[in-house]
Amino acid sequence: MTDIPIESDEVLLDRVGSAAVIRLNRPKALNSLNLSMVRVMKAAMQHFADDPEISCVILKGEGDRGLCAGGDIRVIHEAGKSGDPEVTRFWREEFPLNYAVSHYAKPYVALMDGIVMGGGVGIASHGKHRIVTERTKLAMPETGIGYVPDVGATWLLPRAPGEAGTWIGLTGEVIGAADAIHAGLADASVPSERLGPLVEVLGELKGGASDEQVRAVIDRFAVLPGESQLEAHREIIDRVFRFDTVEEIVRALDREDDEFSRRTRDIVIKRSPTSLKLALRMLRLGRESSSLVECLEREFTVGSEILRNHDFYEGVRAAIIDKDRNPKWSPATLEEVGDTDLDRYFATRHPVLFPDHRL
Repeated sequence: MTDIPIESDEVLLDRVGSAAVIRLNRPKALNSLNLSMVRVMKAAMQHFADDPEISCVILKGEGDRGLCAGGDIRVIHEAGKSGDPEVTRFWREEFPLNYAVSHYAKPYVALMDGIVMGGGVGIASHGKHRIVTERTKLAMPETGIGYVPDVGATWLLPRAPGEAGTWIGLTGEVIGAADAIHAGLADASVPSERLGPLVEVLGELKGGASDEQVRAVIDRFAVLPGESQLEAHREIIDRVFRFDTVEEIVRALDREDDEFSRRTRDIVIKRSPTSLKLALRMLRLGRESSSLVECLEREFTVGSEILRNHDFYEGVRAAIIDKDRNPKWSPATLEEVGDTDLDRYFATRHPVLFPDHRL
């Protein structure tokens, strides 16, 4: 589409009838986001919002593996290691895009087919119409790389039923369609083979279509997503993850005598102790926060401090660079991470992201 002010081979812009389609086009990198992609998305969304002939905006990923695996953490890792003063630039522009998705003026339809992780959740789950499929693999895996849930996840996850969001944020585990809907991160399940026809029918709507009209079309294609494992294990999850310290959660898992709890414990104790404690504090603060902006500002503050410390670089090394899956966290145990150690991550040292937004 030549009338878009910014163009990129990594973000393709199309029209299907009245529907504008944003296609993330880095399939070899699982459509991971970089700064230029964020900028194209923002410009395209602004352009589409002003076009009266467009009924809705649809986000999809190219290739057959997923919508988006998140931000390109390898680039952030390299910039941080080299001392690049612009290392946080990606987040500084990505987080306002997450907010823009949440307040978009037209129906915004995210096709969450395949892998949807980290930053992929940020550009999908804040939208009004979030569609998952039988192939969806959604996760906020940050505690496994020495980071924390961001992109507004600390606003979304605390609003999941019971402690499902705490489980998702601390374990970083992959969930499917039914669990994503149960947790409030998605709205409807559509078979992957029906996504093409769905887009065609959405494109038959007239410009200025309402969210109700878009939802009515989606409902025509939607199917039951199957059983949610988070819902099936809700009693255990709520009992175990209700505590406000990670140590208490681990002890509560120790007291349970079932396979789900044992597996959950094995996952949690392998995550970065610092990241686990930061994530839990942020999820609890998010529960009491008044807005998405408040959570995004806090996430940016914490993320900026994380880049000054060991675990993120070690986590990315173990998961992405050397791929030995054996990170050496420092501090290595939960007991070594005190409340005062966490406090400095929340001390603001940067200009706010949303200076005109009153918290």
